Amino acid sequence: MKRFLFQAFLALGLVSAMLPSVQAQGYPNKPIRLIVPFPPGGGNDVIGRIIAQKLTERFGQQVVVDNRAGANGIVGLQALMQAPPDGYTIGVAAAGPMAVNPSLYDKLPYDSLKDFAYVTNMVIFPLILITHPSVPVKTTQELVNLAKAKPKQIFFATPGSGNSAHLAGELLNSMANIQTVHVPYKGQGPAMADLVTGQVQMMFASIPSVLAQVKSGQVNAIAMGSAKRVPSLPDIPTLSESGVPGFEAYSWVGILAPAKTPKDIITKLNKEIVDILKQKDVADMLNQQGALPVGDTPEQFAAYVKAEINKWGAVVKSANIKAD
Repeated sequence: MKRFLFQAFLALGLVSAMLPSVQAQGYPNKPIRLIVPFPPGGGNDVIGRIIAQKLTERFGQQVVVDNRAGANGIVGLQALMQAPPDGYTIGVAAAGPMAVNPSLYDKLPYDSLKDFAYVTNMVIFPLILITHPSVPVKTTQELVNLAKAKPKQIFFATPGSGNSAHLAGELLNSMANIQTVHVPYKGQGPAMADLVTGQVQMMFASIPSVLAQVKSGQVNAIAMGSAKRVPSLPDIPTLSESGVPGFEAYSWVGILAPAKTPKDIITKLNKEIVDILKQKDVADMLNQQGALPVGDTPEQFAAYVKAEINKWGAVVKSANIKAD
């Protein structure tokens, strides 16, 4: 009898150990919800919808985008954290909610490193540094020299406090040892309007949001915040090569699942999404959005977010940045 019970428990243990694999083999057998913690139409939403459509085609199951905007992404990430960890609710991860919010807010309903299972970092958005044509500079080094000669007399616009553009400006202040002044606006539109009219002198922004103004000559493109030059704008140097060595500032978009989602399901999602990012039509669509594909492993993505939390946390503390 004891031997029979031992064998039964052993068999039960084997079944339990195999359960995630069994789940992954049959996954997905119903629609998947993709939570996007931003309103429709923005860069994060566009990237999420591109991937959702491609996953739908591959899985033969609908991947439905669920926009849960609010509180700098907190609303959407809290909904993702509370969802069942079965692979049928996944979410878009972005730099602000995941890497900046932990330093902006005294209390968050989620822990970026503990409450989610990382799938992959899909893309990075290099930020571009632009100036009004009246500013007498053509390079990063010339801008740094001007800012040092005129401390607190050069103003940089952003769509609000605590976003990637704001943090990039403060990172430049810190790394270049200059004192430019932050001017927050309520959105990208008003910020760009005042830059174009010369009310402020400079701004960091995503490529698609300012490309029309750059091409028309309303603003000057000074440098990219990426480690390497962007293929779609090869003539624009990086800040790192043109005056501020080591400078990098991106926004990024990845995919998460709730913590304790079976590892085999995470592996399957990672494999499919990484493969999607390699497709030419997807690469072309991403290029139109000013995005560079990444497609790393879950472990690499988790390590990247941890480094981002530390990096931007130091900037938030140094510049005494507060949430709007």
